[in-house]
Amino acid sequence: MPSGHSTGFFATCMCCGVHAAARPSIVSPAACDPILTRRNFTTGSLAALGLGAGAAGMPARLLAQARTGRIDIHHHVTPPAWLEATSKAGLGNPLMANWTIQRSLDDMERGAVATAIASAAPPGIGFLKPPEAAVAARASNEFIKKLTQDHPGRFGMFALVPMPHVEETLKEIAYALDTLNADGVAFSTSYGDKYLGDAAFAPVMDELQRRKATAYTHPVNPACCSNNLAGIPPVYLEWGTDTTRTIASLIFSGTAARCPDVKFIFSHAGGTVTALTDRLTVQMVTDPRYKAFTSESVTAELKRFYYDTAQAANPVAMASLVKMATTSQIVFGTDFPFRSSADHVKGLAEVFGAEDLRRIDRDNALKLVPRWRA
Repeated sequence: MPSGHSTGFFATCMCCGVHAAARPSIVSPAACDPILTRRNFTTGSLAALGLGAGAAGMPARLLAQARTGRIDIHHHVTPPAWLEATSKAGLGNPLMANWTIQRSLDDMERGAVATAIASAAPPGIGFLKPPEAAVAARASNEFIKKLTQDHPGRFGMFALVPMPHVEETLKEIAYALDTLNADGVAFSTSYGDKYLGDAAFAPVMDELQRRKATAYTHPVNPACCSNNLAGIPPVYLEWGTDTTRTIASLIFSGTAARCPDVKFIFSHAGGTVTALTDRLTVQMVTDPRYKAFTSESVTAELKRFYYDTAQAANPVAMASLVKMATTSQIVFGTDFPFRSSADHVKGLAEVFGAEDLRRIDRDNALKLVPRWRA
């Protein structure tokens, strides 16, 4: 990882997350029909649902609520091995360091989230040497697996992998999906100067294709641009564009076409991709270097990717995303603990009607994490 890659990383995240996550939020009844509260949908009830047999004793009303509850695709937790590694590397994040399972559960309850698919926060663990990264990834994934077992029905899992170390990543993908039954694999948008479509990562993408796996992505401080604008940390401007860079990398490397069964999820409504669609679908396809691509082929890839609502549950971001990809490709995400689920529920209710909200809140996610249909 280049020097400066981590400068100011987590301090800036707290500015946009702590106050929003901490303040009380009012959830619109129209957006939460029905709303799950401590009174009518306790953690014990959800545990019973997750255990299967215990759900038989639940009232039909509660069981129906659980089966229609939101699925948060973008929910960060803090595995101790991840925390130790990032803290030693000077990437400490007070907000993640103070995370607790109860804080996750409380936020989920306030936003009527039945299940959160847990993932470690950025920047991943790729700054470690291959053996150390592999150990940290394994310990982190086993921690999240234990979390799913201790709170059945409440948490799923996107596995942390030791990218950019390819051999170690392939081993962890096999363990996470075959042994831990993870819902998918979590990636950063970039690793140093390499993006997900880079030829070096082809074995990883091909393995995901073989498995028809779900690949969740999250932006990080890009190696190219962490100190471009004095006084404005990269989290505010560069993260969105780093997501667009990895989308372009996947499409114009041919990786997306070669791996049509990989279900890619891009955080934060795809970053800046909607603002740059003309560049991707018109200007680039007329460049002789990309003569293998057409406007139609690029547009088809953009439309088949999935995009979460984290930090983007507002009319401007959602209007452009719907024009590009339609509501069938949008999934509910919160970026907890940097933002709250209730904030996103309220924001989306101001944009979408009931039918679209059902798709975004749960139905679309079930195409990515189908075991939660049960």
